[in-house]
Amino acid sequence: MKTEKNITLLKEKIEDVRTCMMTTLSLNNEFSSRPMATANVEDDGSIWFFTNEYTLKTTEISRDNMVSLIYSNPSSNTYMYVNGKAELVDDQRKKDSYFSAIDKAWFPDGSADPNLILIKITPVVAEYWDSTSSKMVVAINMLKAIVTGEQYDEGHHDKLKF
Repeated sequence: MKTEKNITLLKEKIEDVRTCMMTTLSLNNEFSSRPMATANVEDDGSIWFFTNEYTLKTTEISRDNMVSLIYSNPSSNTYMYVNGKAELVDDQRKKDSYFSAIDKAWFPDGSADPNLILIKITPVVAEYWDSTSSKMVVAINMLKAIVTGEQYDEGHHDKLKF
């Protein structure tokens, strides 16, 4: 039951942001990050991305499949990270289903592009910070904390396990 709630929350947060920074471990054991557009979040919580099969990130994932996804939406004060296991998937049905018009900017040949592959992330743990207040309310509450010497505590924070 808790896992279902966590998946629902994960989907809601990601669908509001859509673009994340995906971090892998480079061949030199350094962090390597790049922006990635989320193609889909399935009902089981798996997060899907499109990429070219012959990129450095696919080599890095093949070597070490632990990745981190960082989603950030400052306009709504929502932030989330997801640590998970990545898998390279060549599934034409899923490619056809997830492919959208905007994806043509990177893959002009569409979902039939021979270099197109999917990255599936299976979340292990996620953490989020969410403030439902407007930027003005957040600023006022921060100023109030500074003036009164009390710790600022605005919004929701939780760790989700899958």
